[in-house]
Amino acid sequence: MGTTAATAPLYFVGFFARFSYALARSPVLPLFAMYLGAGPEAIGVAVGISTVTGIFFKLPSGALSDIIGRRHTMLIGLCVFAVMPFSYMFIHDYKMLVIVRFLHGFATAVYGPVAMAVVADMAGQRRGEALSWFSSVTIIGNLVGAPVGGYLLHHGAAAKDPVLFDFQTVYIISGVLGVISLLIGIKYLKGKEAIEKGKTLRESLKRFASGIKEVISDKRVLITSNMEGVQNMCVGALEAFLPVYCVKVAGLNEFQAGLLWGVQVVSTIVSKPIMGRNSDKYGRVSIIAVGLAMCALSFAAIPLLRSFYLLMSVAVVFGLGEAFVTSSSAALVADICKERHYGTAMGTFGTIFDVGHASGPIVTGVLLAKFNNNYQYSFWILSSLVLFIIPVFVMTMRVKKD
Repeated sequence: MGTTAATAPLYFVGFFARFSYALARSPVLPLFAMYLGAGPEAIGVAVGISTVTGIFFKLPSGALSDIIGRRHTMLIGLCVFAVMPFSYMFIHDYKMLVIVRFLHGFATAVYGPVAMAVVADMAGQRRGEALSWFSSVTIIGNLVGAPVGGYLLHHGAAAKDPVLFDFQTVYIISGVLGVISLLIGIKYLKGKEAIEKGKTLRESLKRFASGIKEVISDKRVLITSNMEGVQNMCVGALEAFLPVYCVKVAGLNEFQAGLLWGVQVVSTIVSKPIMGRNSDKYGRVSIIAVGLAMCALSFAAIPLLRSFYLLMSVAVVFGLGEAFVTSSSAALVADICKERHYGTAMGTFGTIFDVGHASGPIVTGVLLAKFNNNYQYSFWILSSLVLFIIPVFVMTMRVKKD
């Protein structure tokens, strides 16, 4: 790999941890919730609840790392990755699923804020290379989870539809992957580390409150943050209900549903660096506006399609649109923060991003329940919201600030 022996094992830690977590999510999770008798609004809650965990507990996790050290905090997160998938063996009703999903969310809430920092600390002078490798293998782990989960459900089912044993098999494999990640982490993260005194939880919350004030004080940051949140609602909605739509409406199998989610992720990953360079060269606002339109129109087209290949084409367009938006929005907020000498708004921007992702499945589930599982009405309402924010965003960005 051309990197240090100290950080190479961490790449496997990141891969297996993210593979484990992705395997437990789409398409397996929404289909499992549906198997347990959940309606659309309940499916949305089951998918979104783990992101809610992250929203509330990432700050305390960051403060914890300043007390016990980043490596020990990372190990706690890896323990959650390893243990929680096996708890799905005891789920026989929807309420238990929601509780387990909420607790499973602690995996990324604890692990996420410190993982990159641990890699950077252990890499020394080669941290840029190490972080690039770690980020890449993490993306691969996230990517393969959906199609592998769908494949296991489809090919493991003796009947037409998966039964409880099929879902349990997937979660056992998810747990084994988590255990592998933990065992590698225990071997290579043990030992003492210098703990630098960092921010307390109170200081972290104070900084977060300062970020909220900065976001509210500048319309450009406020609109950009909300624009990203609205776009992320569509991402969360797809994660929860694309598998359900594919299997129950379009007549596709679970493996095809997983592939569609994977295609969308690949499209985003491949095009994001290119669009990031283009935003640096040609400006960010127009690229974001085009990306929002691509997301809105492709999202609205999904309920009109049944063919796997047509749905795959739409997934590619949505993934491209997401790359257009996400490659430029954070950079745009960073530009404004630098211009206005803001120091804390960027962290708050990430939280709004998570809020949008968590609310997408929940809002879509409520809409589907209200419209009697009419995907066309429900998806078109979210698409209209994205289209509505485009002119608001563009006009706000044109306003010259003092």
